Amino acid sequence: MNNDNNKPNPQFNRNNGNPPRPRFDFRRRPNPPHNPTRILRTENKELGARRKDEGGTPQFNTNTSRPATSALPSSSSLLPASSNGHRIVMGRGARKRFETRPNLPSGIRPVGVRPMNPPAVRPVGAPGHVASGQVVSAARVEPKHAAHIAGARMDVIRKEGRPMKRGRPAPTRMTAVANAKDGDVIPALAADSIRIIPLGGVEEIGRNMTAIEFGDDIIIIDCGFQFKDENTPGIDYILPNTKYLEERQHKIRALIVTHGHLDHTGGIPYIMPRIGNPPIYTRLLTSVLIQKRQEEFPHIPKLSMTLVEQNQTVTIGKLKVKFFSVTHTIPDAMGVIIETPYGSIVHTGDLKMDHMDGVPTDEEVAEYTRAFKNEKVLMLMADSTNVEIPGFSVPEKTVHKNLEEYIKNSTGRLIIATFSSLLERLLKMTEFAEKYGKKVVIEGRSLKSNIEICKHLGLLHVKNGTIISNDDMDNYPPDRIVILATGAQGDEFAALMRISNKTHTKIRLNNRDTVILSSSVIPGNERAVQKLKDNLSRQGARIIHYRTAEVHSTGHAYRDETLWIHRQIRPKFFMPVHGYHYMLRVHADVAKEANGLKEEDVVIPDNSSVVEIQNGGAKIVKLREKAPSGLMLVDGFSVGDVQDVVIRDRQALAQDGIFIVFGIINASNGHLKKSPDIISRGFVYLRESQELLHKVRLLIKDTVEKATRGQNPINVDFVKDSITDEVSKFLLQKTAKRPMVIPVILTI
Repeated sequence: MNNDNNKPNPQFNRNNGNPPRPRFDFRRRPNPPHNPTRILRTENKELGARRKDEGGTPQFNTNTSRPATSALPSSSSLLPASSNGHRIVMGRGARKRFETRPNLPSGIRPVGVRPMNPPAVRPVGAPGHVASGQVVSAARVEPKHAAHIAGARMDVIRKEGRPMKRGRPAPTRMTAVANAKDGDVIPALAADSIRIIPLGGVEEIGRNMTAIEFGDDIIIIDCGFQFKDENTPGIDYILPNTKYLEERQHKIRALIVTHGHLDHTGGIPYIMPRIGNPPIYTRLLTSVLIQKRQEEFPHIPKLSMTLVEQNQTVTIGKLKVKFFSVTHTIPDAMGVIIETPYGSIVHTGDLKMDHMDGVPTDEEVAEYTRAFKNEKVLMLMADSTNVEIPGFSVPEKTVHKNLEEYIKNSTGRLIIATFSSLLERLLKMTEFAEKYGKKVVIEGRSLKSNIEICKHLGLLHVKNGTIISNDDMDNYPPDRIVILATGAQGDEFAALMRISNKTHTKIRLNNRDTVILSSSVIPGNERAVQKLKDNLSRQGARIIHYRTAEVHSTGHAYRDETLWIHRQIRPKFFMPVHGYHYMLRVHADVAKEANGLKEEDVVIPDNSSVVEIQNGGAKIVKLREKAPSGLMLVDGFSVGDVQDVVIRDRQALAQDGIFIVFGIINASNGHLKKSPDIISRGFVYLRESQELLHKVRLLIKDTVEKATRGQNPINVDFVKDSITDEVSKFLLQKTAKRPMVIPVILTI
């Protein structure tokens, strides 16, 4: 009896005289013939797309004049390779839009149109350079490139031609990378309007950056970064998205930095070259801290720094800018007042109220009176970090007094761990130690650097010999030693963590030592701090922290302090900044209570929201359009919007591990030459899972034989796809895990 199913498929018969046709993957629904922008994935080896992990933007060739035919055109006409040879295949549901391009010199584009591949930076006078203020017309022309619309589905094809489908879906936070509304066309700014865009810092703690635009001038306030979180594994820092500013470099007049903490200065080395390296205005200590960090980036252009003081007025572009002093945990913190024809825009930076028992000090009252007594404040932007906590924060003077008592009365070594950025507290502790005849040991690179800066600026007033090295500790009695260390947050490689783990080369704790954690616990660090305290306790040390004594004070105002600050400034409009959305919402309620603001007078933004004060200061609105808001990440030497697939791969590897199958196929009959080798990392312990591995090998053997049946030559990409699908399905059923399955197949 003849069985037609056993006949060789003529498509793979080399002797039928016809070239083999591309083999379609019918798991995807074919696109109707009338849609020329659809690109069907084929199993043709020539058309195999390659995974794009190295950044850059792929280009698509969309020849809309090509008629639909039964056979696909060659791969070179559909998917031209990018510079690194990678290709992308559009998945189901993908849409495309065409960008209109004027007939411009190479490298020039209209404002708001993003190039598929960014042009190289052109020096002034070179062909294609656009001078500051030059207007470029954007006449409509025939579409030349197609850009992928955010939100459409794309399958990134791995090097071996297989779509990336493994692993759990990326968390909601990371979908912003793919779904960021970078295509929004923001309307032109009216002559009687002021535009404010918080580019970061209003959906998180960190990466604070705000742009204020009026007429032809843009002034930026702060340029910080945020440390990585659980949604960005392997990332170094998270930056504000500055694409809006990059497209308007010619309008940027200055960057004003309110103080020297990294959530306000950390992004400077990465962002300044991208926005044209505008001049920086800040106070003395902040400028030195910025310059010190720039030494780690010798390859970038030097910064232009201008020093200002709290009672100074400068002209930046066509705007007058004034400054006022604020209380924070670092010296030289300041707020900013930008004068416009319709009133002043005020940004406080980070601040708290200097008070004793809820009564502001005379210095605090005098500064706010000087700055705002005769000021017509149109809009206020203020710190929201601790506004949800009722009452008043612990005054810094109270913390200084308590630390002085501990230093004075210690009977053994005293180890004080705190943030290296709390310079005022560090200076006071060093002075107290000298006052009571004790020696100070500095442990931690950032602490040593900041202490040296303070000595250079004349902020630290101690005698030579007060600060000693850890090699000289044994020359003094234990009760005369005060150690200032980093690591109060349980940082893995910080000094205090090494002391607690007994890996510090010079310091071993005993039951006479006292450890003071002079800092609060940052959300997310609770477990690390608890582990730190456990390890310190095991060595017999006595531990004092902010819950047991007043040894730490925040640098951010509580609710009642915020009320007082609002009543001193008296704004017409208000926009909270610096905090999570809930904090901003609570701050908005405080603003309404303080000055009777109405609902329409308060705007609660998201990152990259476009807020405008319109009609000559008559109203404040939040536009529907947003500036580009995708995550900008520092990933090793790479700075930019890391592809979502990279983050998803890292999360999949961290959660479920990797499962690699290595097999050799006999090209003549399509059978495996030997049992496949299996390598697993982070999935199962191989020695204890031999039965599972035996079943996987049998499944692979059966899958290979089915996939190669009737093929001549063998389509290796199709075989790999089949192995991936079947093995992934099997492992999920048996283990409830989704490891990343990677088949490596050779034919001999």
